[in-house]
Amino acid sequence: MEINVLEESKNRLVVEIKGEGHTLCNALKSELWKNKKVKVAGYNISHPLVGVPKLVIEVESGDPKKILADAVKSVKKDADEFLKSFSKAVK
Repeated sequence: MEINVLEESKNRLVVEIKGEGHTLCNALKSELWKNKKVKVAGYNISHPLVGVPKLVIEVESGDPKKILADAVKSVKKDADEFLKSFSKAVK
């Protein structure tokens, strides 16, 4: 996975996430929408076979990088909990 910052301002962040697709982007988008400071959270993949996802975040207040980092931590925590529960269930 490679992340490139395409646009960065006080209230907006656009990043390109090479090597990922809908799975990660949907999880991040959903987690970002849980934050009340987020005004816009979405992503676009220009071509379904060769497109690179572009994630867009706009916030009313706060640092969009920190808000994205917090969303990533939350998604990781959920994935870790799922793995733990799944491992228990299949033993």
